[in-house]
Amino acid sequence: MVVFVAYQLLFADRRSKLNVEKEKITIAEVKRGVFLEFIPQTGTVEPSVTFYLDAIEGGTIKKIYKESGAMLSEGDVILELSNLNRELSVLSQEASLNESINRLRQTRLQLEQNDLNQQQTLALIENQLEILEPQYRRQKILFEKELISKQEYEQTKANYEYNLKRRQITYKSYKNDSISRVRQLTQLNKSERRMMESLNGVGQILDNLTIKSPIDGQLTAPQLFEGEAVNPGQRLGQVDKTGSYKVSVLIDELYLPRIAKGLTATTTFDNKEYELVITYIYPNINNGRFEVDMQFVGETPPGIKRGQSLRLRIELGQSSEELLLPVGGFYKDTGGNWVFVVSDDGTKAEKREIRLGRKNTEHFEVLEGLDPGEKVITSSYDNFGDNEVLVLK
Repeated sequence: MVVFVAYQLLFADRRSKLNVEKEKITIAEVKRGVFLEFIPQTGTVEPSVTFYLDAIEGGTIKKIYKESGAMLSEGDVILELSNLNRELSVLSQEASLNESINRLRQTRLQLEQNDLNQQQTLALIENQLEILEPQYRRQKILFEKELISKQEYEQTKANYEYNLKRRQITYKSYKNDSISRVRQLTQLNKSERRMMESLNGVGQILDNLTIKSPIDGQLTAPQLFEGEAVNPGQRLGQVDKTGSYKVSVLIDELYLPRIAKGLTATTTFDNKEYELVITYIYPNINNGRFEVDMQFVGETPPGIKRGQSLRLRIELGQSSEELLLPVGGFYKDTGGNWVFVVSDDGTKAEKREIRLGRKNTEHFEVLEGLDPGEKVITSSYDNFGDNEVLVLK
């Protein structure tokens, strides 16, 4: 009795124990493997290119050419609007602009005509000088020899000197007028170009009453009726480019610092895995979530439809080989600070302190406290109380 009592006092295991049935718990093995940190998300399939059809001009629907769901080619007429007041206003503006353009052209014509008149005057003066100069030289010689009268000589001399001065004054006037004319013509040409642009813009106002497809794609539009009133800026539908899709994903703002363009993700569609990459991150946050756009890398899943939901695994970092512990219900009871480790013979499980690192949907990264090959109870510890040893039966 003395030996038994001494053994109990010195060597016996006095830790609290609890009997547990193996069938009611989950046991997992600690292994080395590739740890890939990712977050599961749900994305929505959207067309990669979408053009919205907004009414630039208001009016009433005159005729509907294409219904929602129709396949369109670039330039196809979708519907036509009618706006009589706008049409009359455009005609009035066109008439006013045409009148202004005609006045500009008439002014330019007058300037050019004045230039021609001045050139003609100069040519006439030059012609007179070509006649008078030799005549003046001859009569000067004859007058010096007293072969002609002084009156005849002085008349010829006066005509010659008058045309010289006339040429000088006319040329100076022509030079000044030419500089002013070049400046005026430049301004007139600029004004005419602006008016022509305005005229083209006014003409396009009526083109805005015809809604056309900007790209090849599929039309999505609300139900519209002929005779229905349309307000300026009202959205009449959209055209989606077919065969090219992106995936829009809403992610919790907690992950914002770790999300960047170029991160990859995977999804499974029709039992086949596809890869995607983040191409754009929207800067605004709504209701604690932010949005990213993802594009398929390589092949796009055949048969995918707009609005379809996809389950995604977005990778947050590079994969690495780590010691891994399967995810389980134990974490909510222990916070990852300790676990029950099963003995080699499988008859009991003892409480042990550990330290865990990163987590994904399948595994925890084990930093301290466990070795490869050890087995851990990963199911919930709710029924284990404060016992330190579990006896497995």
